[in-house]
Amino acid sequence: MTDGEFDGEYDGAFGGEPGGTGGTAGPTWGEPAGEGRGDPFDEALALANAAAPVRVRPETGAGAGPTTVRVPYATRETAAPHSSTPGGGGDVPYTPDDPFSLDDPAACGNSHSSTPRSSRSPGHSGSSDSSGPEDPPAPTASGPRPTPAALPWHIARDIAERAVPGPPAAETSALGDALGRTLAAPLTALTDLPSFDTSAMDGWAVSGPGPWRLDHPAGAPEAGPPPGILAGHAPTEVLHDGHAIPIATGARVPPGATAVLRSEHGEVRELSDGGSRLYAPQPAPPGQDIRPRGQECRRGDQLLPVGALVTPAVLGLAAAAGYDELTAYRRPRAEVLVLGDELLDHGLPQDGRIRDALGPMLAPWLHALGVEAATPRHLADDADTLYAAVAESTADVVITTGGTASGPVDHVHPTLRRLGAEVLVDGVAVRPGHPMLLARLAPHRHLVGLPGNPLAAVSGLVTLAEPLLRTLAARPPAAPYRTPLAAPVHGHPQDTRLVPVAYREDERHGLMAAPLHFHGPAMLRGIAAADALAVVPPGGAERGTELELLELPWSAGWSPVSSTGWTAPGGA
Repeated sequence: MTDGEFDGEYDGAFGGEPGGTGGTAGPTWGEPAGEGRGDPFDEALALANAAAPVRVRPETGAGAGPTTVRVPYATRETAAPHSSTPGGGGDVPYTPDDPFSLDDPAACGNSHSSTPRSSRSPGHSGSSDSSGPEDPPAPTASGPRPTPAALPWHIARDIAERAVPGPPAAETSALGDALGRTLAAPLTALTDLPSFDTSAMDGWAVSGPGPWRLDHPAGAPEAGPPPGILAGHAPTEVLHDGHAIPIATGARVPPGATAVLRSEHGEVRELSDGGSRLYAPQPAPPGQDIRPRGQECRRGDQLLPVGALVTPAVLGLAAAAGYDELTAYRRPRAEVLVLGDELLDHGLPQDGRIRDALGPMLAPWLHALGVEAATPRHLADDADTLYAAVAESTADVVITTGGTASGPVDHVHPTLRRLGAEVLVDGVAVRPGHPMLLARLAPHRHLVGLPGNPLAAVSGLVTLAEPLLRTLAARPPAAPYRTPLAAPVHGHPQDTRLVPVAYREDERHGLMAAPLHFHGPAMLRGIAAADALAVVPPGGAERGTELELLELPWSAGWSPVSSTGWTAPGGA
């Protein structure tokens, strides 16, 4: 197989996902790879790390079978710069008002070029060799880093979602501490609900058909109205046929009662013997306004399954069902490192410096995803400072902002090499946010590198951080949701676009998604007014086209889940 053939195999293996380059349909996620092919997930990781996929070649000789050989490509430092990003690094804004020029490589060619790698990767021969290609040179910590091939957007999200096998260990905690987590054990009723027959209304508990005599119970004062049954009291006297007694909502219905007559439906008349009689214009059928024991559930019934999100309503249900504690997966912990000497944390922009927009935004966004996030830390553009912060972090996920390209102060990639991290995603075919990355620092620790432009960082957050954190939090993925566009949207020639949209009601078509202005990589005005991000395929979409939507946390009834006291190492 030549290197040019590998590019074609890659396209076919993923069936031409949006943001990719088309190709014939191949095995889908979770299907076993065919003979002579590797797992598409492994192939995507290999591409991100500039390594060839697993290849199978027949052995010669009697009884010989296929042999699996992993053939390394050149390292990322010498890998092919065939990205859809001009210049191999920064995120190029693309809006309908700023189309790509004809000399832009991304506008006139396949981002997964079929050019043999031998013409683009120093140290790697494109010729066939039965002994396999030579090993690549050892990576260096300095020098230019050409950008590797960007992964299609949907595939990058799949890799992020599957980067961890599952959530951290479950914990048992007090009810209030479980808010925002997901259940690690089914919520099973510990008692019947209600646990006794209960009055649903204020009125009278009655026995049999009316009218009913209202007698003073034994020991009650004769003066004044007969005392009733209040919530929290447990009546012991049997209510005899033809008798009634006042009762409050939520109170336990006395033995012998057949119904509850609402206070507005009864009339009390005094009798000559000093007693009282209750009349009703209509009969009170048996069971009227009584909540019978076990109406909502019986002891042992499953109320919620494993994986259910613990909301305030779930806390109430658990308490009603008899729980003092819940077993839930702990919230994943994230640490946000905001990089850049040019950033200010207060006041107006001045002297070439700008306000940090990402620090105030990311922590509450992470809280809405069920993540425990410490206060973001601002770091200067210094390689050793970044290395120390990442190496010392105890968070499940470290999130950096900026520094993911190849500029003179972009230290994320050198830091990952220095830490011996495994890069899972290095560039995604999406606008904005192309130079995002995902790396595994340790078996259960990851780093998500977001671009420094605000909307590009949001793109990286929903593309890589959200699927990873969702798996760590044991939250199921949202059901696919598609809505027609209220206006056409221009598309990138090869890459997926994420465009802020707001819901609008159309008299003819119903609910539609209206694309918003101010959606450049450095802008937040559009996303601040948005309900969702529309996933626009390469080439764009016309009005009325149904597009996949990524709903923003606050568009679905957002409420923050505050941190429970975790502080990142080095933080305040």
